[in-house]
Amino acid sequence: MFTRLRSYLDSIGARDPAPRSRKEILLYPGVWALFFHRIAHWLFEARLYFLARFVNHFSRFLTAIDVHPGAKIGKNFFIDHGFTVIGETAEIGDNVTIYQCVTLGGTNPTNGEGGKRHPTLLDNVIIGSGAQIIGPITVGERARVGANAVVTEDVPEGATMVGFKARSTLVPAEEWMKEFIPYGTMPDCEDADGNRVDCIEKLEGEMAALKAEIAEIKAAAAPQKRSGTSD
Repeated sequence: MFTRLRSYLDSIGARDPAPRSRKEILLYPGVWALFFHRIAHWLFEARLYFLARFVNHFSRFLTAIDVHPGAKIGKNFFIDHGFTVIGETAEIGDNVTIYQCVTLGGTNPTNGEGGKRHPTLLDNVIIGSGAQIIGPITVGERARVGANAVVTEDVPEGATMVGFKARSTLVPAEEWMKEFIPYGTMPDCEDADGNRVDCIEKLEGEMAALKAEIAEIKAAAAPQKRSGTSD
């Protein structure tokens, strides 16, 4: 048991540069939320639903993290900072990292049947702060969801969903063989000259270029329209 605990704490240390020791990591709310969830989930599977909910509410009171007792969570799950909500039918694989204020939310079925209504995160997924993953969708292995993205469709394996001003853009999938980059949910992109740039900067540059092109087209078309009406 202690070997598994040390391995778990070390996996968090590999993803978070802040702690200086395992003792510090033991104080993390995400660690305690997972500890209480293991108990609540065991009670839930034993059909002791009231006790499972009691443990769930006690954990939420202590950690500000709400994980439904029915959620299935794999090994080395790390919630950084907290303020996260995970629904009943959510499934989380191994080595998944979630940053603060994330929701793994569900749909509201009109037929009154519960069923699978929350997302599935496969192994080695990273979810950026403020992201909303909604519905019975699948986020593929090694996929990354950027901060504030709203995701309602499947994310392919190794792909990156970039959140930008309440919109989402799917960056083409690619295999991720890099070491874990703390706090990083964004891939490197290349500009027209092949130089490495941040994807958000690249998107902003493309948007600025499109706006400038549209303005030029409008300016060129405006005199023709006036001359046509004067005739």
